[in-house]
Amino acid sequence: MLPLFPGLAKPMTQTPDSTPIIRPALYVVATPIGNLGDISQRAIETLKSVDLIAAEDTRHSARLMQHFGISTRLVSYHDFSSDAREQAILKALDEGQAVALISDAGTPLIS
Repeated sequence: MLPLFPGLAKPMTQTPDSTPIIRPALYVVATPIGNLGDISQRAIETLKSVDLIAAEDTRHSARLMQHFGISTRLVSYHDFSSDAREQAILKALDEGQAVALISDAGTPLIS
């Protein structure tokens, strides 16, 4: 997973397999469309290592998180999210956090 804005990134931390997580950064992470086994190991490591996951549907995404033992905080973010939710995610990025954006299935914003 590459951050969307690498030029703004500063500190890096390492995931268990030494994959660097850049902070602050927004990671767009693809999730399985049907078979949970279709998710990449790197996607799992990214979801475990970021500070916050913005998900289209937290109920749907919670099953994915539970299956892979991902305990990262999950917040909802979708077409009908409030401006306050959007501002909270932007604030997290401004504060130097790494945020992952996921959809119910597939790659967010790509259909």
